[in-house]
Amino acid sequence: MDLIDRLVGNAGEWAEDFTAGELAVQPSLHLAVVACQDSRLDPQSLLGLGPGEAHYMRNAGGTVTDDMIRSLCISQRFLGTREIVLIHHTDCGMLRFSDDELLGDLHRETGLRPTWAVETFNDLDEDLRMSMRRILRSPFIPYKDRVRGFVYEVETGRLREVKLEDGRADHRGAAKAWRSGA
Repeated sequence: MDLIDRLVGNAGEWAEDFTAGELAVQPSLHLAVVACQDSRLDPQSLLGLGPGEAHYMRNAGGTVTDDMIRSLCISQRFLGTREIVLIHHTDCGMLRFSDDELLGDLHRETGLRPTWAVETFNDLDEDLRMSMRRILRSPFIPYKDRVRGFVYEVETGRLREVKLEDGRADHRGAAKAWRSGA
């Protein structure tokens, strides 16, 4: 039996005890979690959340890209989320190579350059701040008063908060400043 067949079997067993069919499409905690796709990071378990409580959006690095803004926009405007938690992590694969390196390899192998940005980084905390700023600056994200960023330490299992330069834990002042163009 190959891996996918085994996983489909697991899904069948899971469905035997399924009880979450009545959950609302809107997350009950009005929370969106943006995180890296790394397999060592389990945001739902880490944050102690259950089914139906939050939206989870993941990509390589957990970076807020245009597609992430799209997902957050839909999450807030149509599905009721009001708070955003961003989670990057130590030992991230996006720290191990550069945009130019990957783009060059892809161009040599395929003759094409991707239309999407790679968005590697060499400073974990600064990339997290940049992601927070992208949310705060976006005209498409209506609720920005509760945006917080954290680094998950894969070595210890702990979260460490990363704040914007103004040092406000909830970033309310920073959100207002970004909205006003300051």
